[in-house]
Amino acid sequence: MIRSIHVVASRALGGAERFYIRLVEALARAGQPPLAVTRPDSPVARTLDPAIEQVHLPMAATWDVLSRWRLTRLIAQRRPDIVQTYMSRATRLTRLPAHSPAQLVARLGGFYRVRGAFEHADAWIGNSQAVCDHLLAAGLPAERVTLIGNFVAAPREVPAQDVAALRRQLDIPEHARVLLTLGRMVECKGFTDLLEALALVPDVPGARPLVLVIAGDGPGMAELRAQVAQLGLQARVRLPGWQDDTEPFYALAELFVCSSRREALGNVILEAWRHRLPVLSTRNEGALTLITEDRNGLLAPVRNPAGLAEGLRRLAALSAPEAAALAEAGFDTVEREHGEERVVQAYLELYDRLMRGRAR
Repeated sequence: MIRSIHVVASRALGGAERFYIRLVEALARAGQPPLAVTRPDSPVARTLDPAIEQVHLPMAATWDVLSRWRLTRLIAQRRPDIVQTYMSRATRLTRLPAHSPAQLVARLGGFYRVRGAFEHADAWIGNSQAVCDHLLAAGLPAERVTLIGNFVAAPREVPAQDVAALRRQLDIPEHARVLLTLGRMVECKGFTDLLEALALVPDVPGARPLVLVIAGDGPGMAELRAQVAQLGLQARVRLPGWQDDTEPFYALAELFVCSSRREALGNVILEAWRHRLPVLSTRNEGALTLITEDRNGLLAPVRNPAGLAEGLRRLAALSAPEAAALAEAGFDTVEREHGEERVVQAYLELYDRLMRGRAR
């Protein structure tokens, strides 16, 4: 059995945190029960399966000396084989005690600054080739950088009455088609580009109208609300805020768009595919890793509202068989390349390799 500790210091419940939960729970299902180190006030701590052992530390900032000392002491007491950290703060706070047999593995799902934050790890995992290239460009040794993709959870059945209730709650007409996207309201998600693009794609007379739902929250929310009003899109856009449970939104949607200006992988694309939705994405780093154009998704230029508008026209104009074929090809991609069993096995093989290397 591989003894592992998994450290996340986030207070959010975004894509990285959701993957942390999925991986920790999957390792337990695989017979390799991990110890989760989380913040006591975090949604991660509340969402994790209660069967997973947790230790709570404040991890309030990268200079939280007490949390760093307590984490080092915990590692000394538990003597794990692997200590895996997620994102910058957890990695900065995690230091192995002297003479520890453990290997410190930093898992990155974004283009974080490497210098001063991640160099002290023994090994690094990137969830896409673009992230691995970012790590190599920072001077990390290639033989200690490993590419392991993400997996997403199987969709939960959402009762039809719950979907109908959500439609009423969002005041979306019964005959409208729902175009979904979600994420934090930050610049890199490209939501301002998406709103400009939607304004360039008026509803076609006689065709079903398109309503865009952007589920999420963040520092850019006020700007987005103002942009919706400025562009006169109040009838065509819904901003319901952050959603811990996104399943009803995927069940409500018929189409999915990812407008990110930069994306390491794109968990939302994987999730949309698992829900068998046809996907349009900008040509960000993650999407180019996942999507083969016109086979399992459509692509549009980055930071280009006019080009994204053309992509929206193409997506909306798909016939029912074309949309279904695109969605099914995306679903097959997830099943084949991003299944839970495959990803968990890749982690376990890496852990085993690192442990054997340390033993020599």
